[in-house]
Amino acid sequence: MGISIWQLLILLAVVILIFGTKKLKNVGGDLGSAIKGFKSAVKDGDGDAAKQEKVAQDAAESANTESVKKEDKV
Repeated sequence: MGISIWQLLILLAVVILIFGTKKLKNVGGDLGSAIKGFKSAVKDGDGDAAKQEKVAQDAAESANTESVKKEDKV
């Protein structure tokens, strides 16, 4: 007992009557730009995660080097 194509068309007609085509076009454009922004943020976030991981590895290596130097002095 699903939704038929006729029910979807009637729903679409009611939405167009309530909001108007111009408002729906603006909402669609805003939604599209929001999705693009989200995708670019996710893409940039992956690069940032890799940079943060490299910084953490460098810090760990520096800490290990410092502890070895301290042991040599003792």
